[in-house]
Amino acid sequence: MALDPLEQAVIAQSLVAAAQEMGAKLIRSAHSPIVREAEDCSAALMTSDGSVVAQAELIPMQLGSITHTFRYCSERHELDSLEEGDFFITNDAYLGGQHIQDIFLFSPIFFQKQRIGFSATVVHHIDLGGGAPGLNPNATDIHSEGLIFPALKLNRDRDWVRGPWETFVRANVRMPDATLGDIDAQFAANAVGAERLIALANKYGSSKLAAAMSEMLDYSERRIRNALRAAPDGIFKGEDAIDDDGQGSGPIKVKASVTIAGDTMAIDFSGTSDQVNSNMNNPFASTVSAAVAAVKSVLTDPDIPFNDGCSRAISVKAPEGSILNPRYPAPVRARLLPSYRAFDAVMKALSKATPESVIATGTDTTTACCLSWLGPDGYDIYLEIFGGGYGAGPRNDGIDGADSPLSNCANIPVEATDMDHQFFRCIDYSFIKDSAGRGRMRGGLAFRKVYEILEDGVTFATYGDRFKIAADGIFGGHSGSTAQNQVIRGEETIDLPSKCQFSLRKGDRLIVQTAAGGGYGPPQERPNARTHRDIEDGLMAAE
Repeated sequence: MALDPLEQAVIAQSLVAAAQEMGAKLIRSAHSPIVREAEDCSAALMTSDGSVVAQAELIPMQLGSITHTFRYCSERHELDSLEEGDFFITNDAYLGGQHIQDIFLFSPIFFQKQRIGFSATVVHHIDLGGGAPGLNPNATDIHSEGLIFPALKLNRDRDWVRGPWETFVRANVRMPDATLGDIDAQFAANAVGAERLIALANKYGSSKLAAAMSEMLDYSERRIRNALRAAPDGIFKGEDAIDDDGQGSGPIKVKASVTIAGDTMAIDFSGTSDQVNSNMNNPFASTVSAAVAAVKSVLTDPDIPFNDGCSRAISVKAPEGSILNPRYPAPVRARLLPSYRAFDAVMKALSKATPESVIATGTDTTTACCLSWLGPDGYDIYLEIFGGGYGAGPRNDGIDGADSPLSNCANIPVEATDMDHQFFRCIDYSFIKDSAGRGRMRGGLAFRKVYEILEDGVTFATYGDRFKIAADGIFGGHSGSTAQNQVIRGEETIDLPSKCQFSLRKGDRLIVQTAAGGGYGPPQERPNARTHRDIEDGLMAAE
């Protein structure tokens, strides 16, 4: 069906606005600070067969895999069998999911008894059971990391609202009100998406709406292919590495070969290290998300809708049994560490094709900080995701103290943690002066967060990186500073590794210090005005 260009634009922007409203509803309705404050969640609207057309651009890592995840649900369950109130739910890393803390919820949308689309949400849940509260860095397999929902088809009224599935989940998690409350927030956001899609179908008709969705996908594909045509053909290679596997072996290498041929791109991660015994394995859906996110950030404009049309011109493969495509039942909780190295390796490869479009390597690490305490009223679990400094670009300094590109979480304000948790308090949250990699454009600064522990029996669990291998500068830029974790116990300073679990005592001070980003270009070419501004702002020492 041919659409008037004006109608196409109105419907397309309405779908984008609806997806953004879903994201806002999800954040406002959530129980846990990791969603309510840090916004570790995503939302999307999909076609009737499950192709993403519009997304609330919150977490790139989650957004890029929604269709990949949905496909396993549709393969297990006939779409035409779906009825009002049915939904798909999955968090299975080996059935298209990411790590199992990310629960995907897909709700079919009906108009005049015809399925016209799906609303989709994904939320990072603080606790889903498993071998340790919130985060289990010692997991030996995926089953140690929590409950697994293997692409299930359920019904909200029958199975969830005071039903058997809700009862089962409540009995198997440590903070049931938080977990169930966040799942309810997903249902609420999906309902908003359904209302908006039905309103569009009522106004324009379901056929015209379907045609507009199809054109949105085709438009993104055309824009991506045009960007690829503008890039030079060739084979470009890049490499990065994780410090270690948390068990004494390392570095863990990630290699990317990027082939551009006309309007297509093929990304091959052959040569990447094998999967590891710790939780730093990356499900293939996450590898695809990381690779596509790097390509879109380098080669395309911000106004291109990030939907499934973007992926049609890009193919990604990684050897089975590698850290980027592990075999069951390898644990995957820290999957963002290899995801970021895949992002970095693709970025470095593209720096040889389009040097004016890339940035230097940044912290590019999810530093998961989890503090848990079993008090008289049950478990209290705090989880926050830290970034650090971005890599510098050709025309800009790296962003200071922000979460890294694939995660994109907001920080949890100190005031919020003070209200939600009584077993610790934050006593310092600050940038680290002179941590940035020098360059014509400097890297982003690292930051530190210091916690005073107020009760005995508190457990600190973490995974991070950049403790040994600093973020690289590019084109003459210098590397950023590395990260570290420490505990101050009386007169004793205890250095902790990047991936560990450690018992804390009342009076301890826990210091989590992230890494900084690399610089872009020779430092001697840095404009004096930028240097003076950094000195005035206290980000750089005068000498």
